[in-house]
Amino acid sequence: MRAAAAVSAATAGIRFHALCLLAGKEHTMTQLTLTLDTLWRRAPRVDRALLALAVLFVALALLRPEQLGPTLGFTLQSLLEIAPYLLVSVALAAYLKAAGAEGLIARVFAGSPTTMIVAASLFGALSPFCSCGVIPLVAALLASGVPLAPVMAFWLSSPIMAPDMFVLTAGAIGLNFAVAKTLAAIGMGLLGGLATQAAMRLGAFPEPLRTDLSGGACGCSATAPLRKMDSVRWRFWEDGARRGLFLHATGETAWFLGKWLALAFALESLMVAWLPAETIAAWLGRDSLWAIPLAVGVGVPAYLNGYASVPVVAGLLQTGMAPGAALAFMTAGGVTSIPAAVAVWALVRRTVFGWYLLLALLGSILAGLLYQAVLSW
Repeated sequence: MRAAAAVSAATAGIRFHALCLLAGKEHTMTQLTLTLDTLWRRAPRVDRALLALAVLFVALALLRPEQLGPTLGFTLQSLLEIAPYLLVSVALAAYLKAAGAEGLIARVFAGSPTTMIVAASLFGALSPFCSCGVIPLVAALLASGVPLAPVMAFWLSSPIMAPDMFVLTAGAIGLNFAVAKTLAAIGMGLLGGLATQAAMRLGAFPEPLRTDLSGGACGCSATAPLRKMDSVRWRFWEDGARRGLFLHATGETAWFLGKWLALAFALESLMVAWLPAETIAAWLGRDSLWAIPLAVGVGVPAYLNGYASVPVVAGLLQTGMAPGAALAFMTAGGVTSIPAAVAVWALVRRTVFGWYLLLALLGSILAGLLYQAVLSW
């Protein structure tokens, strides 16, 4: 993680310095670059979403001041428009956490392997876990002896969709797209689980967990250990401790979603202003043969997180991106986002990690192709 942060810092510094040279403000920008590098190295202690927002607006103010006002206005207006959906999603996520709905997972992983795979795929697509928050739960399941196949099904399906993400996606992009993304999550879980089960019957992945197991941090609220989430109480307000948890989760989730959505809207405004619609239509449009594979390839390194991607993808769709490519972009990025991939790398053996990436990429391409084919009928 430290090495990755150092590489990111160096890359950010080089790119920013190059922009400064082009702007003819080398001395002032050199000082700002040094400050940026220092802040990025301290990123584990600094909120990266806020840091990225600050860097973005400072860069606009210095290099493209004429774009600063429109970007600020677009960001604020977009936040106001999505606020009702955001409030619903925050309340839903906090309710599930306070009620202890995570405890239901223990009941999913029981029965025959195939039954477990189906149940894990369905539950994963409806669970409130992000791509990073699912990692501690996966570690607990594997350590307790749950077979890799149903765990892989849950692992792949869970980050793609959640109840609050469904609400946000339906509000920003459309109900049909939100339903398609949910079905893609279930399908990827089934594909990954059944394929893993077949591979294990051939002798693959006898010991998925690394012997030197160590956790990875990703900046997302982690799941509580499975043994502590052993009861569900839907009328949580009758318990004082759960009421406190609800309030805490509401504030935490609102802050998490709000800052990432603000960054995403700011990026969307720049994308709309600077990215020609004809370029998007040519590369990722309906008639492009490589639209979906390219979207999957771009989705992995460029992905923000499941929530921040919603307005970004909405902007891409408006500039001509094919719906199938948009779905492939979101599913690939949700499963293989860089923070989550780092956590997976630290959790399982290299063969399992490679298998996980392969399933995510193939599943995303298939989801995009199927969705595009359905829309073409």
